[in-house]
Amino acid sequence: MKLAILGTRGVPASHGGFETFAEALALYLVGRGWEVTVYCQEDGVGEVQEDEWCGIRRVIMPIKQGGALGTIIFDWRSIWHLLATDQKLVLTLGYNTAVFCAPYRLYGIRNLINMDGIEWRRQKWSFAERAWFWLNERLGCFIGNHLIADHPEIANHLSTRISRNKITMIPYGAQEILSAEVSLLAQFGIEQNRFVTVIARPEPENSILEIVRAFSQKRRNRKLVMLGCYEPEKNAYHADVLAAASDEVLFPGAIYDKRIVEVLRFYSRLYIHGHQVGGTNPSLVEAMGAGSAVLAHDNRFNRWVAGGGASYFENENECAERLSELLDEDSTIERMRLSSRVRFNELFTWENVLGQYERLLTKWG
Repeated sequence: MKLAILGTRGVPASHGGFETFAEALALYLVGRGWEVTVYCQEDGVGEVQEDEWCGIRRVIMPIKQGGALGTIIFDWRSIWHLLATDQKLVLTLGYNTAVFCAPYRLYGIRNLINMDGIEWRRQKWSFAERAWFWLNERLGCFIGNHLIADHPEIANHLSTRISRNKITMIPYGAQEILSAEVSLLAQFGIEQNRFVTVIARPEPENSILEIVRAFSQKRRNRKLVMLGCYEPEKNAYHADVLAAASDEVLFPGAIYDKRIVEVLRFYSRLYIHGHQVGGTNPSLVEAMGAGSAVLAHDNRFNRWVAGGGASYFENENECAERLSELLDEDSTIERMRLSSRVRFNELFTWENVLGQYERLLTKWG
């Protein structure tokens, strides 16, 4: 069986959830005898290169443009490069440039699209950007041979566009974390079980300002560790978040070192997940895989993922109330941690998720 994976920055993962998933799936399939090609975006100029990493064939495409434009150019060039090969099965991660996938139909290439979240609803995009995402979501539903939704509510949403028979729901997965290097906490000046963690892009739809204000309403005798890239000189929202923070809030920046991220999840008192839109969010699943007690924004997406054992808030004041209730309740925190692990092992282990992907890909291969 042969598969090409497009739509991410490539492997090994060093950027985000889709890259982590692409790496996990590619390694899993290679271990089961598949030939897997992953298209990889590289900053710079030059010719397309090919190499191999852990048994995965990588097609490395230098792109000089940055940001969203660079991603669009990368997707366009990747698709036309693939059309000149003998690949007949493609997994596209994300629908942001679904219109470019139309030639697959002419070439008899079967294209399965992971439709990600409802991107056009995100507050951060301009009207033109939202229109682009809305159009590509619609086109992806028709151009793709089959659609993958990572959450039941995403599947319900897509079923308003296309027949439900064309949709398979498979959630995001993660690796269970059963231990972590506690000594790594020293660099942040924090101690195990004496801090709260948030790992998210600092955007309004992730409730970042509400979380920081809620935590900073009074002395907590704990630290709030906010992972993410904050640029107050460039972004007014970032400046507002930093201005609202008490001296118990830490901003260590965007950290991609897996060992550090794991230790922060594993030893945190609480993991706060403020995402208001989207499907199965990778950061939430990874926190559950580390046995974190979860305090999440109350919406249909988070409730399905975290389940009944998590705690929820709708606004800043409710977040503050939940923090006051939970930070000193050892027995409640332990029940929440156990609930996270149980829910994680029911639905979100890589073995479960990647096995579902292989069965679906085999049907289309």
